[in-house]
Amino acid sequence: MSDFHAPVDDILFSLRHVARADRLADWDDELAGEIIGHFASFAEGRIAPLDASGDAQGCRLENGRVRMPDGFAEVYAELAGQGWQGLSAPEEFGGQGLNGAVRAGVSEIFSGANHSLQMVTSLVPGAISVLMRFGTDEQREAYIPPLAVGRWLSTMALTEPGAGSDLAAIRARAVKDGDAWRIDGEKIFISGGDQDMSEGVFHLVLARTGPADSGVRGLSLFACLSDLPDGSRNAIGVTRIEEKLGLHASPTCQLAFDGAVGELIGEEGGGLKAMFAMMNHARLDVALQGVAHAARAADLARSYAAERKQGRDANGREITIDQHPDVARMIEECDALAIGGRALCHIALVAEELGAAHDFVEFMTPVCKYFCTEAGTRAADLAIQVMGGYGYLREYGAEQNWRDARICSIYEGTSGIHARTTATRSLSMNGGAGARAFAGFLRESGGDFAGLAEKWEAEAKRVAASDDAAAEAHGFMELTCDFAWRAALARVARASEAAPAISDRIDRVCERFGIAT
Repeated sequence: MSDFHAPVDDILFSLRHVARADRLADWDDELAGEIIGHFASFAEGRIAPLDASGDAQGCRLENGRVRMPDGFAEVYAELAGQGWQGLSAPEEFGGQGLNGAVRAGVSEIFSGANHSLQMVTSLVPGAISVLMRFGTDEQREAYIPPLAVGRWLSTMALTEPGAGSDLAAIRARAVKDGDAWRIDGEKIFISGGDQDMSEGVFHLVLARTGPADSGVRGLSLFACLSDLPDGSRNAIGVTRIEEKLGLHASPTCQLAFDGAVGELIGEEGGGLKAMFAMMNHARLDVALQGVAHAARAADLARSYAAERKQGRDANGREITIDQHPDVARMIEECDALAIGGRALCHIALVAEELGAAHDFVEFMTPVCKYFCTEAGTRAADLAIQVMGGYGYLREYGAEQNWRDARICSIYEGTSGIHARTTATRSLSMNGGAGARAFAGFLRESGGDFAGLAEKWEAEAKRVAASDDAAAEAHGFMELTCDFAWRAALARVARASEAAPAISDRIDRVCERFGIAT
């Protein structure tokens, strides 16, 4: 496995000079650099070395409990002990209270180093945000501190057999039992449904409290602990670990709830609204997972091509393959996908943290998720092509990068679902405010983007008026993502002088795709 190199310079440049994180009231530039740099060292030295071995060993189910690959529990103990699980958790509950921009930098590095371990640990910030928005004071005081210090990890238990994207089909049932609720049903595709790294698991479970025909209005959200206060196990059993293409060290579990004790979070019947608070966080996090795979692909391809000698130049001197135009093209495409996708995510995240551009963030979330996850797979595939037969071998890491990247465009809403959302709900929400905000983003990117904004608005108007907007969704999303990515690259190009260490790469990428620097 080729060594992992955290793209620290790229991340800090994007946050500082493209997304302009300095506009955040709590942004401390020096501290952000130190934190992201420190985590990068930890990721390179401790987390990344377990990536290949964890993939080869996988997880196993023993006597109803999940066992993680060798070394994972020890590294998780270090991760939690250093405070990384509570990076953005409120200080009053034991966290460090840092903003989402810093967390985004850490999350991308974590995903690039070891996507499987990141996947098992990454739902904690979303769970905390749900509790902060919808939990009672008592629930926040009881549940957030164990999450912030790493004693508990979290899951998001939505999907059931026959009820994936169609949440109205959920059949898991919650029935009132005194002051508590009892949950019965089955959930599938639950990342980290059980593991032996944390003391306990905090399950957020979507279950039906209304009549069977009540659709999403009859769904409520519950906190369901793996271990009850008296020390006994809750009635939640792991019936299976899925065998998957990638993420072998992330246990994707089938869970059986057999009268499990749960506690209502938020209002009865308001489960979907509460769960979407977690899903929106997860979708941007998954977008950054795609960026991480694209950046890893670029690094693998670039490093290999700079050493692999083949052919000669016009003077008869032996050359490395990065000097072949077609290889350079593929490496620069990987780079462009990572740089532009990262900028899109950071722009959306900083806007979210500022709190004054809700419509823009709502519009951009599915766009980021679609573009960056598709980009991750595309770049991972290109890296294999650059490396040729060696890219197809396990020992070089490119094939695992491709396998692990492939899930990103499926979970947290497939690419097709996000395309349909953009072509339908996103164009009409809040009187079209999100679409206007996106067009404004294009115009503000300078150069020829005023003309592209007009072109996009005309196409958006046509799609919105269509008798079957869903049939137009794929083409419209591709157009939207292409314009968004190019606008992000234009902003990157304008700021490139602020990053001399990477400006040459940025210039080559922008020249390749016709973006003026």
